[in-house]
Amino acid sequence: MPGKTGVLMKRLFVRLGILPFLLVIAVIIFALMSDNFLTSRNLTNVLRQSVFLTIVSLGQMLALLSGGFDLSVGTIVAVSSVVGALAMAGLHAAMPEAITLTIALGCLAGILAGTMIGVANAVGVAFFRVSPFMMSLGMASVGFGIALYLTGGVPVYGMPVKFGDVFGFGSWAGVPSPVWIAALLIVLMAALLYGTPWGRHFYAEGGNAKAAHLSGINVTGTLFCTYVLCALLAAIAGMLLTARLDTGEANIGASLPLESIAACVIAGVSLRGGIGRVENVVLGALFIGLIQNGMNLARIESYLQTVVLGSLLILAVVADQIRLRYVASLKN
Repeated sequence: MPGKTGVLMKRLFVRLGILPFLLVIAVIIFALMSDNFLTSRNLTNVLRQSVFLTIVSLGQMLALLSGGFDLSVGTIVAVSSVVGALAMAGLHAAMPEAITLTIALGCLAGILAGTMIGVANAVGVAFFRVSPFMMSLGMASVGFGIALYLTGGVPVYGMPVKFGDVFGFGSWAGVPSPVWIAALLIVLMAALLYGTPWGRHFYAEGGNAKAAHLSGINVTGTLFCTYVLCALLAAIAGMLLTARLDTGEANIGASLPLESIAACVIAGVSLRGGIGRVENVVLGALFIGLIQNGMNLARIESYLQTVVLGSLLILAVVADQIRLRYVASLKN
């Protein structure tokens, strides 16, 4: 029995990575530390708070599949929040009766503004072959400066109350409305990656770009779409977070680049590209949310929480390397 258990554990580790083990350990630890951790109310709260990271992580997964990553996702969230809030506040002041139109146009403006940062990333990475690290890092600085310039460092208010009531605090069938939106995006992402030839191009391009090119895949176009879609998802998360906060903020999303990469790597997305599953990334984002919630209930200081998150990222990378070596040894 001990031998069979060991073999089973190894198979789970090879197939699913370190995430299931971390998840079980985290639930046990935080359940012992706080009686409120496993209550339905707290778990619903975890689900609601994890929505934003989940959506951003789906986009980050695309970047990682291509063999790169996007350090500007936090700035994209901030820019979409600021532009969307400014547009909504201005339209609401000019047309106080047209609430639905104001919300729709404000969300469109915010999402387009955030996506444009992704377009800039895509042009630099796909056409000029700039390193994704340098390109997204540079655009993160540019976008942050734009957000601060537009707001002067002051939060943006004046949006319709209905925006927050529906997209921030609303619910349908007992499930928060942001969760429904995230679920729809998860389904669409899974359908794209698993059910379309285009989705398979993402994996092929990240696995071996030269072989993908020789197979007739438009590597440049695929890479361009990767960063545009990543920005689009981050911008959607930015508008949902704006609804939740009921204000446009230039400083939100600062931790999302690290958290989204951590969620993906913990979920088994390879930093080398070409490997990753949507459902695992969703679990990875939920795991990060669960960790943060558990540490808050345990009254662990926010500074130490960043230490834990960074340590988890390092642990996940080390575990990923061990898993890859073990798989290679089995093939040999």
